[in-house]
Amino acid sequence: MGANELSMRLWRERELLESLLFKLEEQELILAAGRSRWVQRAADEVEEVLGRMRHAGLGRAIEVTSIAEEWGAPADATLRDLIAHAPTDAWREVFDEHLRALTALAAEVAERRDANTLHLRAALRATQEAIAGLGVQTGEYGADGASTKGDAGPRILDTAL
Repeated sequence: MGANELSMRLWRERELLESLLFKLEEQELILAAGRSRWVQRAADEVEEVLGRMRHAGLGRAIEVTSIAEEWGAPADATLRDLIAHAPTDAWREVFDEHLRALTALAAEVAERRDANTLHLRAALRATQEAIAGLGVQTGEYGADGASTKGDAGPRILDTAL
């Protein structure tokens, strides 16, 4: 039963990677469209899928340990190790297919993540340039710990009194 359970867990992880890829593509479209209103929501949805993946990964690790013991693989076996120690060609093929699919999905996820990082950096640069072009103080702190933001507020109040 352990190999069947592991295969089902791997299917679930593949589905989660597909969901993550979808969420990253949504995020990329939002960033490319300049729809800053939805950026945080998209990031939250990505984090939600990542949390579910972490949970699924723990379950998979427990199942792999159990099968590794049963199949004579090392206690810290990877999926590649299980493939090498599989008792039948059928299990080798099943787990090899999972490995190939997971690897391909992980590469796609990394590609989307990198594209989104570029979009975020470009948006940040554009925002910084726009603020600098306005000559508006940003409220940053100087080396002495004092705010670089102008004190126009209190002076306005002082003159109004």
